[in-house]
Amino acid sequence: MDRAALRLILLGVFLLSASSQPVKKKQDVDIYSFYINSTVTSRYATTVITSRVANTVNESQEIQFEVKIPKNAFISKFRMTIEGKIYDGVVKEKQEAQQQYSRAVSRGESAGLIKSVGRTLEDFKTSVTVAAFSKVTFELTYEELLKRRLGKYELLINAQPMQPVADFKIDVHIQEKPGFSFLEVKGDLSTGDLANAIKTTRADKDAWVTFYPTQDQQTKCESCGESGLKGDLLITYDVERSSHKGEVMVSNGYFVHYFAPSDVSRIPKNVVFIIDRSGSMNGRKMHQTRLALLKILSDLDEDDHFGLITFDSEVKTWKNELLKATKENLETAKSFVKEIRDRGATDINAAVLAGVDMIHRHPREETASILILLTDGDPTSGETNKERIMANVREAIGPKFPLYCLGFGYDVNFDFLTKMSLENGGVARRIYEDSDADLQLQGFYDEVAVPLLTDVQLKYTGGTNLTKTSFSLYFNGSEIVVSGQITDNSVESFTSEVIAVSKGSNVTYQETVMVKDTSDVPPENEDFMPRLWAYLTVKQILERQVLLKGQEKEDEKKEALKLSLKYQFVTPLTSMVVTKPQGEEVEVADKPKEGGEEPRPPVPGLRYSHFSPSQPGQHGLQGHPGRPGASSKRRLTSGRRVMLKMLSIPAPTFAHPGIHDDSDLLISDYGQMLTIPRKSDEADADAVLPTMLSIPRVRSNRFLLPSAGQSKPLCFDVPVPQKLRLLQDSASEFSMNGQFMTRRQGFSKIAFHYKTKHRLTINTSSISYQDGQSHVEFLWDQEPTQHNTEGVSIILRSNEMDVTMGHIRVVILLHKKNGGVFLWPAVRQQPKDVSLMGILGKPEASYEEVQGSQTPTLKIMDQEVKASMEDVTDYTLPSTPVIRCWLVPFQAVMQGEISDFTVTRL
Repeated sequence: MDRAALRLILLGVFLLSASSQPVKKKQDVDIYSFYINSTVTSRYATTVITSRVANTVNESQEIQFEVKIPKNAFISKFRMTIEGKIYDGVVKEKQEAQQQYSRAVSRGESAGLIKSVGRTLEDFKTSVTVAAFSKVTFELTYEELLKRRLGKYELLINAQPMQPVADFKIDVHIQEKPGFSFLEVKGDLSTGDLANAIKTTRADKDAWVTFYPTQDQQTKCESCGESGLKGDLLITYDVERSSHKGEVMVSNGYFVHYFAPSDVSRIPKNVVFIIDRSGSMNGRKMHQTRLALLKILSDLDEDDHFGLITFDSEVKTWKNELLKATKENLETAKSFVKEIRDRGATDINAAVLAGVDMIHRHPREETASILILLTDGDPTSGETNKERIMANVREAIGPKFPLYCLGFGYDVNFDFLTKMSLENGGVARRIYEDSDADLQLQGFYDEVAVPLLTDVQLKYTGGTNLTKTSFSLYFNGSEIVVSGQITDNSVESFTSEVIAVSKGSNVTYQETVMVKDTSDVPPENEDFMPRLWAYLTVKQILERQVLLKGQEKEDEKKEALKLSLKYQFVTPLTSMVVTKPQGEEVEVADKPKEGGEEPRPPVPGLRYSHFSPSQPGQHGLQGHPGRPGASSKRRLTSGRRVMLKMLSIPAPTFAHPGIHDDSDLLISDYGQMLTIPRKSDEADADAVLPTMLSIPRVRSNRFLLPSAGQSKPLCFDVPVPQKLRLLQDSASEFSMNGQFMTRRQGFSKIAFHYKTKHRLTINTSSISYQDGQSHVEFLWDQEPTQHNTEGVSIILRSNEMDVTMGHIRVVILLHKKNGGVFLWPAVRQQPKDVSLMGILGKPEASYEEVQGSQTPTLKIMDQEVKASMEDVTDYTLPSTPVIRCWLVPFQAVMQGEISDFTVTRL
C-alpha cells in the first residue's frame, strides 16, 4: 500500500476560518461531516474543527484538510483518525523536533513553509493518502483569549468547505458569569435564506449560537455556489458590568481578574500625530493617510490638545505647540493635512524626538499624553542606527507617556517599531495596504481615543506568578486582564486591589471573593483557568523577549517553554510532531514554493509525488487518485486495515509484522512541515496481512475517581454488559440507573427517578420526561431547550442534557466516537456530608503510594493493592481529554462486588 503522504502548513480579533478543498469529481471525495465547535468560558475560547471525509472510489487518494486559525491562537491538539487508528500530535521543544526534521531532510524528505493569510490568519494544511472506500477524520483544536476592543468581544467564523456538506454544523457556546449586555450575529452567512439556519438562544449566563444549513441552503446564499458555503459569521457580545471593581474568578488554585471600569470621567488627552511623508508614501498610501487624519481630527474632543508633525529627511510641524481642539484650530489643521505631499527620505529619530519635545514643552495637569507614529519604512536619513534611535527615544520619553507605532505595509521594519513601542509603554500595529487602510488607521485611533485611567497598578494579596500588573493607560472600551496562582488554597477569601489616577486624583478599587465559592466556573470547564493563565503568561513572556537580555531573557524563555510543553501549546518555542501511517514504499510529496520552484531531483530509493499549488476555484479539499501528479492510476495491492483503538480502555497491542510502522510530521508555528518515515520490519507486509482485522469488542468501561490531595486520580473497570445503579439518594427519593452499550463503550440508556412521579429516560436518539400526567419528548438534534417543573430543571444543549433534581445535578453527554454514539453521565453537584449509593456515589477517594515496592502499590482504606499507571479518556467532559490514572481493582475502591451495584431494570 502507498504511504499516506502528509503535508502540513501552519499559516495565522478572534477569527476562525475552516475550509476543506474542492474536488475535481465530487463523487470521488465526500466531506460527509464538518463541525466547528467553539466554547467560550469567561472570554477564553477553545475551538475544535472536525472534518470527516470519505474516499468513495476503488483506489487510494490523497485527501487534504485546510483550516485557517487566528494568529494569536495556540494550537493545542491535532489528531487524525484513519480506519479507526488514531494519530495524535505531540508538542516538543523546537530543537528536539528540529533534530528529527534535520535527519529527515538529509534523507531527502520534504519540508513546507508557514505563510500568513491576509491580516489576521494562519493557514493549516495537511493531506494524507486514504485507501479505497475508506475514511479519515481530521481534528484540530486551538485556544485563545478574546480581547475586548471598542466595547465588545468578537468571534469571527469564516466557513469555506468548498463542497456542500450533508452534516455541516457550527456550534458556539458562550458562558459569562456576569451575563450579557448584548449579543449579535452578523456576517455574510447571516443573510438571505441562511438567516433561517441560525439559532440564537440566551439564558442568564449562557448563550448558544448554532448554524445548521441544509445542503440546498449551502448553495443558494449570496456568496455561495456549487462549491458550497463561502462567508463569515460574526458573533459580537459584551458582558454586564454591575461592579466597577471588575470581575474576579477563582478556580483550582488560579484566579483571573477582568477590569474594565466605566464609572470615571474621560481624561482630556494631549496627542501628537507624527506622519511619514517620505517618497515611499506616495500614491494611495498618502491619500489614505490624509483621509484617516481628517476623520480623526473631526473626532477630537474640544478639551483635547493636539499637534501635527510630518517628516521625510526634514521635520515640519503644523504649529510649534499643542493647540486646543477648537473648531477653528481643527479647520486650520485639516487644511494642513490636505496639503501633505510625499517627498524625500525618512528621519524617524528627529521626528519622534520633536513630538516628545512638543509634549514636554506644554505640560498640562490632569491629562493623558500620547504619541502616534505612522511610517512605512526604515530610517534612511539623520540617525539611522536603530539601537541608537531606540535609546534616544527611550531617554527622551522616560516612563511618562506611551508611543504607538503604526507600520504601513510590508516593507516597514515591524520588529524595530514593535521594540520601540514596547520600550515606551505602547504597542505596534500593522496597517495593511488595502482599500480600507484609512479605516484601519481610524479604528486604531478609536481604541485609544478615550483614556479613563493612568498609572494603573493591580495588587493581589496571596497571589503569585502573576501576569502583567502595571499599565500606563486604560482606555474606554478595552479591558485589563490579570491572572495568577493563589499561594494558599486553604484561605477562604481572596482580595484584589487596583490603584490608578483619574484626572489627577487617585482612585482605588478593592474586591474580595470567596475562594471556596465553586459557582464561578462550571465543573466541566474547570481546567480553563490554568490554561488561560498559561496562555497569557506565555504570550507576555514572548512579547517581552525583545526587551530582555542575558540571563533574565533565558530564564523567562525557559519558563515559557515549560508552560508550552505542559499545556501542549504550539508556540515559537515549540513544534508539534504528528504520527502518520506509512506503507512499505517510501514516497515524498513535494509542493513547490510560491514562485514556482522546480521539484527536487529524485533521490535513489525514494519515489516522489509532486503537486502544484491549487488553481483559482480549486483550492480546498482535493482528491488525487493514486499517486498525485501521475498520469497512470495505481490501485492498492491490498486493503491494509488497522485495529480500532477503543477509547474507554486502551486496547491491547495486536502486534503484526509491518502494521506498527508510523512516520512523524513536524508542525511548527512558523517553521517547517516534516514527514519522518520509520522503516518497516517487513519488506512485504501486505503479503502476510489479512484484508481486514476485526475490531476488538469492549469488555469493560473505565471510570475515573478524583483523589484528594493527589495529582493522579484513581480509575477502575466495570465489565459490560451491565445495568448499573449509578447514583441513589434514598432521603430525597432520587435515583439514576444506566445500561451499558453492548460490546461498545458508554451507555445506551440512562434513567432518572425523582420523588414518585418524575421519570426521565435518555437514550442516544431522544429524551422522554414524565411528570405525573404530562409527558414531554425531546430530540438530541433540536435547538437548545429548557423545561422546569417543581424541583426539576432540564436543559437540552448541543450534545448535553443538564438535569437538576432537588440538590443533585447531573449532565448527560452525548458522545460520537469512531462511528458510534453513546451516553456518559457526569455528576456536577451533590449534597455535602451525605453518603450516596451507586457507582458514582463517591465524590473522591484518598490513597497513599507505598514506597519501596517492586511493583506500584497504593494504600487504599488501610489495604495495599497493586496498581498500574494507565491512560483513560475522560468522557465526563465534552472535550474528552486523555489523562493518566492509577488503575486499581473495582473491589478495592468501591468496597464491594459489582453485583452490589447492578439492577434488574432501569
